[in-house]
Amino acid sequence: MKGKGLGAELTRGGFLRAAGAGAAWVALAGTLGCDPARQPDSAGAAPLRPGETTVRSLHTSSPGPTRIFGSRPDLNPPAIAVDGPAEGTAPGYIFVAPKKGPGQDGPMIVDNAGQPVWFRPLNNGAQDAMDFKAQRYKGRTVITWWEGEHGAYGWGEYVLLDENYREVARVRAGNGLYGDHHEFLITDEDTALITIYDEIPYDLSPYGGAADGTLAEGVVQEIDIETGEVLFEWRSLDHVPLEESHRDLPDDPANAHDYFHINSVAVDDDGDLLVSARVTFAVYKIDRRTGEVIWRLGGKNSDFEMGEGTETLYQHDARRHPDGTITLFDNGGIYVSEQSRVVKIQADTDEMSATLAREYTHPDGVLAATQGNAQTLPNGNLFVGWGSEPVFSEFSADGELLFSARFPTEAESYRAFRHPWTGRPDTVPDLAAAPGPDGGVTLYASWNGATEVETWEVLAGPSVDGLEPAGSVPRSGFETAIAVRTGAALLAVRALDGSGQGLGTSRAVNIQA
Repeated sequence: MKGKGLGAELTRGGFLRAAGAGAAWVALAGTLGCDPARQPDSAGAAPLRPGETTVRSLHTSSPGPTRIFGSRPDLNPPAIAVDGPAEGTAPGYIFVAPKKGPGQDGPMIVDNAGQPVWFRPLNNGAQDAMDFKAQRYKGRTVITWWEGEHGAYGWGEYVLLDENYREVARVRAGNGLYGDHHEFLITDEDTALITIYDEIPYDLSPYGGAADGTLAEGVVQEIDIETGEVLFEWRSLDHVPLEESHRDLPDDPANAHDYFHINSVAVDDDGDLLVSARVTFAVYKIDRRTGEVIWRLGGKNSDFEMGEGTETLYQHDARRHPDGTITLFDNGGIYVSEQSRVVKIQADTDEMSATLAREYTHPDGVLAATQGNAQTLPNGNLFVGWGSEPVFSEFSADGELLFSARFPTEAESYRAFRHPWTGRPDTVPDLAAAPGPDGGVTLYASWNGATEVETWEVLAGPSVDGLEPAGSVPRSGFETAIAVRTGAALLAVRALDGSGQGLGTSRAVNIQA
């Protein structure tokens, strides 16, 4: 609950939260694993002098597979475990969209310690968020994701938020179709390239199926984000026959035959498109004007002579890089491969030969049956989301593992990215209070999405107009716990940046109500 006012609201766990007026004090029973008896002992300290307030940091934890926050009991994201300290990583935060695990699903930004920076749970339990990342739109950085319902492919739309976490645009597929989760790419022209699966009636009898069968056709649309106009549409069936597929017909003829399974679209260095199709084991270079296939990399009809180690199985995320190489997340086959990998392929279009420039594997031998991506970072590092496995990691350019983290085993993120990001939410900080050590109170301060907070300054006083600085503590993760001993009736917190400038002030909580 946001806005101006004074008082307290009773919430889960017996917290007093800065909200509407008139609630009474209620005891707290270990909701966050902040056990006052285990904090540094200040019992026996001199009694407070009149008007004195003491402030110190407390260590809190949320044991278990999800995070719990006193100041934001509405947020319950999955916990992230970091395997070790990050060393040599690129700057920026990590962008994931957990699903299928404990806690809530939704787009989430986290730091190198696995602490949430921003989390937005989806309100609809039938929906997921995927392909969460930062992109450029109209000269500024926005965060984007797909949200909707899905199975192997999705039916949904695409969301853009600005640095204040306000919605800038919501993009939908055109021509009566629904946007799929596999790709939402904003181009330099402020258009969006998206993937679509269009289920159409199709005679599958020549392939051993039903004459009245259904085919899932892979579609690319380029859409003007501002107007919604479809500027370009490419359909796989116009250019890629069913014979290129490695997928058998479905056992149930009522199910669509997903013969192509488009899973990424990228702009090549000459402006044409690179399209990855999971079940043809191929990447297609598409003429952006005519839709014609210029060449195939991999698959049954590869136009390249595929060198040792360049062929992939069920791959995702084809991207061209300034040095001419193409990276792919090679899932591998769950019955034939020991682990998934990222491959960097040198595709020589003069000699029409493909050679393996480098491959990246996780030392734990991660084998991801589905999903996954590989992001080449500005410093040359590689950030990898391991798809259906609950792992994301960063490698140096020469393949050294620099960072690795994981969700609880049940959770996964379709892709994972690292991006610089500055978030300035248009809300105020959140504050909750509970009984604390030494007869004092514990404050829980957070500000979902605020990336510039370095310090929390505690304000104390007899009234809102009488609040004065009483001490400060460093920010510690998404939520900072602060032990306060005071005779004041009201407490609030102010967020300070690295230079000590105020960024925002919470509403006050009345601890004597």
